[in-house]
Formats: sequence, C-alpha cells, structure tokens
Amino acid sequence: MEKYIKTPITETTTRDLKAGDYVYLTGTIYVARDAAHKRMAEALAKGEELPIDIRDATIYYMGPSPAREGRPIGSAGPTTASRMDKYAPALLDLGQKAMIGKGKRTREVIDAIVRNHAVYFAAVGGAGALLSKCIKKSELICYEDLGAEAVRKLEVENFPAVVVIDCEGNNLYETAIREYCTIE
Repeated sequence: MEKYIKTPITETTTRDLKAGDYVYLTGTIYVARDAAHKRMAEALAKGEELPIDIRDATIYYMGPSPAREGRPIGSAGPTTASRMDKYAPALLDLGQKAMIGKGKRTREVIDAIVRNHAVYFAAVGGAGALLSKCIKKSELICYEDLGAEAVRKLEVENFPAVVVIDCEGNNLYETAIREYCTIE
C-alpha cells in the first residue's frame, strides 16, 4: 500500500503503517551516521541537551556526497543501519519515531521500536543520486568537523521508503523470506 506522510511522524502515523507499505515522506528529516550518533550518546551521558529536538523526529542514516552546483546536496543513499544499533534504543526512548537506513536491526532495536510505537524505513541502496532529487534543502546543524557525518536538517518532498519494521514489530525482512520460501 502507498502512503504519503508529512513529518514530524507521530504515534498516530506509526500505528497506521504496516511492514511492506511504500511511503513518501515530505517535511523535515535529520541526517546522522555513526560518529554523530556517538557524539549524541556522549552528550546524553553528560546530561547535555541533544543538538536536535528528537521527539517525533526521523533520522536518515546517510552521509551525503558534495552538492553539485545548484543542488542542496550530492548523492544521498542510505548507509547500513546496524552501525547505529547501539545508539538507537536510547533515542527511541527519548521520542524519536522513525529511522531510515538499509539492512537488518538487532532485537534490542526492534524491541525499542515496539515499546515506543516507532518505525524503521528502508531506502533503496545504490539509488543515492535519485534519492537526492527528493531533497529540497540541506542545512548543517552541528558537528561540522565530522564532514559527511555531521548532523544535517533536510527538507524532503515525496522521499520514497519502505516500512521494514512497523510499530508492532512485524519485520519485512523476515516475512518476505517466509513468503518467498512458500512460492512454488
């Protein structure tokens, strides 16, 4: 099923999403990869504020390439989500509602998704140039010294993704395999 969603994503939205749904996101999402997640975890451990409002936020696991002339960003394909798995449960517990990446997630992340009525989307790996066309604005928020791994605020329009893990814990990576194995 195709769904058009405006961010920020709320629990009302996540409850309506099912693993396997195709979605098109419009609004604000944030970019953060490994190094940025580590810095945010360190800030939380020190009792400091996060550099972004995490409540109902969507974080895209991506490190953009340099922007071409006239474009807000370069190629913008997803990175492997499992590298953020040690940080994701804490952010979900603080109110983050969605993540975009590629690949499987750990049991701890899936449990945090269910506990917090969140969702995990996958974007198509290898399609970074096409995905960048959905990004209308890119703004550096913090950790500039991290280069491509700095936290950015993106304005996206009809950014395509697939619900991989829904708020009930249904996991497309598992259900698709089971379904494929029953095809004659």
